[in-house]
Amino acid sequence: MPIATLEEIREKVGLPIGVSEWIKMGQERIEQFADATDDHQFIHVDQKLAVQTPFGGTIAHGFLSLSLLSRMAADVMLIPDTTKMAVNYGLDRVRFLAPVRSGKRVRGHFTLAAADEKAPGQLLLKHNVTVEIEGEEKPALTAEWLGLIFT
Repeated sequence: MPIATLEEIREKVGLPIGVSEWIKMGQERIEQFADATDDHQFIHVDQKLAVQTPFGGTIAHGFLSLSLLSRMAADVMLIPDTTKMAVNYGLDRVRFLAPVRSGKRVRGHFTLAAADEKAPGQLLLKHNVTVEIEGEEKPALTAEWLGLIFT
């Protein structure tokens, strides 16, 4: 994650801060997520049945795509140079807009929406994130993601 001063971060509110690297959503990753979450719905893990659906094959779990925000953020999120610890604080809004088919690549587009002092030594960062699917018009998801930084 890029390091910045608190002042530099506050100056970026309302601006795009970056686009992550591409991440491949392979079938092995999808099946590992199914195992980790006990969500083995056929549209994720049964290629023979999934090909008969409107998706034309297996698709990633929406929550798998969402969980990759942490990995995507590592490429672009600005972290104060005084950071002692950063934690995931939650999501204000998530919408799953399009399926991510097995074998596709995704990447995150991040805009810093807010940087507010929650308490002394605590900075609440809000990012608007769109997860793009390579070669497709509609994104996989949009989210308003909150991170709490302890300085």
